[in-house]
Amino acid sequence: MDLFESVREQRRPRPLADRMRPDSLEGLVGQEHLLGPLRQLIAGGFLPSMLLWGPPGVGKTTLARLLARHCEARFVELSAVAVGVAALRTAAQQAEDELAGRGRRTVLFVDEIHRFNKGQQDAVLPFVESGSLTLIGATTENPSFRVNPALRSRCQLFELRPLEVVAIRARIAEVAAQCYPEITFEAEALQALAARAGGDLRKALGGLEIAAGLAVDGIVAHEQVLRLLPAAACNYDRQSSHYDCASAFQKSLRGSDVDASLYYLGKMLVAGEDPHFVCRRLTVCAAEDVGIADPQALQQALAAWQAVERLGMPEARIPLAQAVVYIARAPKSDASYRALSAVLETLRAGGDYPVPDFLRSSGAPDGYLNSHAHPGAEQHFLPEALRGSRWYPVEAGPNGAALDSVAEALRARGSGPLSSRELGVELGLSAQTVVRCVRELVRRGQLELIQSARFSWRESGSDPRGGSHSEH
Repeated sequence: MDLFESVREQRRPRPLADRMRPDSLEGLVGQEHLLGPLRQLIAGGFLPSMLLWGPPGVGKTTLARLLARHCEARFVELSAVAVGVAALRTAAQQAEDELAGRGRRTVLFVDEIHRFNKGQQDAVLPFVESGSLTLIGATTENPSFRVNPALRSRCQLFELRPLEVVAIRARIAEVAAQCYPEITFEAEALQALAARAGGDLRKALGGLEIAAGLAVDGIVAHEQVLRLLPAAACNYDRQSSHYDCASAFQKSLRGSDVDASLYYLGKMLVAGEDPHFVCRRLTVCAAEDVGIADPQALQQALAAWQAVERLGMPEARIPLAQAVVYIARAPKSDASYRALSAVLETLRAGGDYPVPDFLRSSGAPDGYLNSHAHPGAEQHFLPEALRGSRWYPVEAGPNGAALDSVAEALRARGSGPLSSRELGVELGLSAQTVVRCVRELVRRGQLELIQSARFSWRESGSDPRGGSHSEH
């Protein structure tokens, strides 16, 4: 850099977020969980290579600079989007020269390291291996997906968390008092700046800087901030967040947590997730986790998928929400899923036997008894070696919690008219589930419990006990 370039660099305005970087680890906001381990790690002056993983604006670059300063190391910063293998090798060679000539270590900080291809990551590997430099890579995406295993194995991994609104608000209040003492920021304005930053302190400080420039009579009002800043966006990437949200979504549905299921649905939709991907997850959950306990759940999922294809977004969010609520509230049974898994395991373990002769399309005509013409006739349809095998549980059906709820409600109520819909609303179950539970109770020999209540079912269709309304 010549003299004129140096002058231009000094005159270049630096963003507020860059000017207000802390000078010590104690000033790092919101990452207290890392400070203890890092202090122990660098207590002896040695800084290992590491990967800093976290969303934007949580302090990855600041932390790398502070660690290098603490160890009195030379700090070289590169962006993975702007350099190639040649630049990496040049930086590594300079690090070796600095270590050999002055005995000073070099910290090579690579921002957005997940953008390096395999060749670029391999290029820096020998220098990390030899210890001629310390690599600190910053990434917003899960290193398990985007960083080569060989490089990961030579780096410590530290995860930085999104900043809490309280921490962001406290920090921007300090900066406002320090940098803009002549301006009054309304408390609600600072709260809005913090809340709409989405856990990103850099974004909050950028908003503070802009808001200060728009002060009217030395005051920044809440309404100005709301007009200035859009609503907070979700931190969501197509690698880790994509799968993490989908996993949380399906587990919330399986766990019958309606609110959590809707939250993760909303998070995916706001982030621009493909609604067809959401429908696939919803359909899988309806079949795998609800299953035979409420077969209508699968129809709800498929109807929502059809609505997505015919309506498109954003209107399709409404039938999606309806299906999510239905599936989350439905009784759960994974009996079909577990039964098929057991069958597949049997086949993989050597249980692949020929189809019995009397079941083959070319079998003897007198070897098979049509079950309609011969009801109750004893026949064995499995191959002889598997006779007696059971994979599907006999008691599969409405889950125990739903059955207990319906049975208890029937015991507690007196005689009189009753609809499955009314009872479903009372118990938080669908009308179809109530009917299935009553049928299951009857099948288990508890018919007297239902008959003793002398209920008059007012739902359309047949009575859940098997007869018509006029019979009861």
